[in-house]
Amino acid sequence: MLNGLQKKHGFTMTPEEVDAYVDRELGAVTAKLSEKCQSCPGVPEQLEALKQAGYPMSVVSTSAKPRVVASLKKTGIDHYFADEHVYSAATSLNPPSSKPDPAIYNYACKQLGVKNEDCVTVEDSKSGATAAMRAGIPLIGYVGVYGIEEGKEKMEEMAKLLTEQCNAKVIMYDWKDFPECLKKIEAL
Repeated sequence: MLNGLQKKHGFTMTPEEVDAYVDRELGAVTAKLSEKCQSCPGVPEQLEALKQAGYPMSVVSTSAKPRVVASLKKTGIDHYFADEHVYSAATSLNPPSSKPDPAIYNYACKQLGVKNEDCVTVEDSKSGATAAMRAGIPLIGYVGVYGIEEGKEKMEEMAKLLTEQCNAKVIMYDWKDFPECLKKIEAL
C-alpha cells in the first residue's frame, strides 16, 4: 500500500522507513483493538457449543496476526483457537496477500490437512466472502453486524450481495441462529 501511495503522491521512503511506519501502524492499531474490541453478541456461546461438539476451529483473516490475536484476547475467545490455527493473509503468507484472494483460505486448509469443501466459514464482508467462494469453502454470510452498526437497510443489502455475488449458502442475522445455519450447510 505504501508503495502505491509513494507513486501516486510523488514521494519516496527507504525500506527502513517503510518498515518503521508499518511497525508503528501495527502497534497503534493493535493497542486500540486491545482496548476497544468487542465480540458480536452470541459468539462466545456458539464457540463454546462448537468446542463441546468437537468441531475443530481456526481463524482466517486478512489482518496481521498481532491484530487478530489482540482482538481474540480482548473478546475473551482466544482459548478456542490454538495460535498455530490463527492464519493471516498479511503475515502467514509469503508473499503477503489479502482477501478476496483465496490464498489464505487455501493455505489454512493445507496447514490443517482438510479439504476446502469439508470446511465452513462465516464471513461478513464481500472480500472475505469472495475469497471463501473462490476457495470452494461453503459460506455462512453473517449480516447481523450491519444491523447493529448501520441499520436494517444495509443489513439487507449485504444479505443480497453475499447471496447473489458470493454464493453464500445461508445468511445469518443473529449468532443464536448459527446452529441452524450450520445444519443447513452440513445437509448440502
